[in-house]
Amino acid sequence: MKRLCALFIGIILLTNIRIPMKVYAEPENNPLEITSDAAVLMEGSTGQIIYDKNKDEKLRPASVTKVMTLLLIFEAIDSGKIKLTDQVTISEHAASMGGSQVYLEPFETQDVNTLIKCISIASANDASVAMAEMLAGSEESFVAVMNERAKELGMLNTNFVNACGLDVDNHYTTAYDIALMSRELITKHPQISQYSTVWMDTFVHTTRKGQTEFGLTNTNKLIKQYNGITGLKTGSTGLAKYCLSATAKRNDMDMIAVILAAPSTKVRFSEAAKLLDYGFANCSIFKDKNEDLVVNPIPVKQGIADSVGYRAKDEFSYVCLKGTNPADIKKEITLAENIVAPITENFKVGEVTYTLNGKKIGTVDIVAAETVEKAKFKDYFNFAFKKFLL
Repeated sequence: MKRLCALFIGIILLTNIRIPMKVYAEPENNPLEITSDAAVLMEGSTGQIIYDKNKDEKLRPASVTKVMTLLLIFEAIDSGKIKLTDQVTISEHAASMGGSQVYLEPFETQDVNTLIKCISIASANDASVAMAEMLAGSEESFVAVMNERAKELGMLNTNFVNACGLDVDNHYTTAYDIALMSRELITKHPQISQYSTVWMDTFVHTTRKGQTEFGLTNTNKLIKQYNGITGLKTGSTGLAKYCLSATAKRNDMDMIAVILAAPSTKVRFSEAAKLLDYGFANCSIFKDKNEDLVVNPIPVKQGIADSVGYRAKDEFSYVCLKGTNPADIKKEITLAENIVAPITENFKVGEVTYTLNGKKIGTVDIVAAETVEKAKFKDYFNFAFKKFLL
């Protein structure tokens, strides 16, 4: 039996595959009444769902689409592909978008920083398409990247057709999928809040006709009303009705409230605030950095070193609802008995499993702390020679 268990652990470690899980905080007797067609409340650092209504229903997202557009922009900045100071020339296609816009003109140039402001504050369709063309060469190519990134994030019920959210056939997503991309944006690129929380700003159009100042006003009314607000994006069209991804941070928790197809703009803001209030009032966060992890090196076979150290790959976080005692959270450490070289740094060698009242609530990988190369003939010769000298 022991050999069978070791074999099973070995198979898991060799495949090194992790399957993403949807984690629910499972509130009891939830008092929330949401009239919008779909809604989700998620805690960002953990990805836990605290509340949902029709979370997987495919609906039109309107300009909430721009969360993905902004995510790809910030990823391009972080990778060094573009800089905030880079100049973007506005195409005739981008200038023709209509809807919410800042009236960019064909052949006008603006820097990336200004276009991010226009997208985040004023929900500018023309600025969104201009950035899409700058990053991918065409809006169509950019949309392909949007859909690929959506798949990587686990957005299984999403299909984008444009970069700005104008109503077109087959352009849809869900409240849950919006929460996923919002989480990726605010946790990996928190600088977005420097744009999405600005209430009013201006920028200058510079064209052949001269220079004119244009005012920007944020479409997210919660910016002026909600304590701890960090963003994020509104959206509305005749077919999508009124949509919102609202994010706020308090007490080390990033709450993400998604509202789709609200009957009015007043309802989308009031119901998003209701979701955020519920999250902050009823939740606290448990964190474990695994600083108590005792490192007894794992034996390595056929390596240039005979053992390898290890560490926890990530910090563990879990949202506790009222009535949950963090002291009831238990953890169990599982380690491979031995490993065969070669081993690369960060190769999975074990796992910390967390349970609450006997129910599994999450895991953290334990990974190799260094690389151990496979021993070659000369290494075995050196080992034998050193033993002979001893």
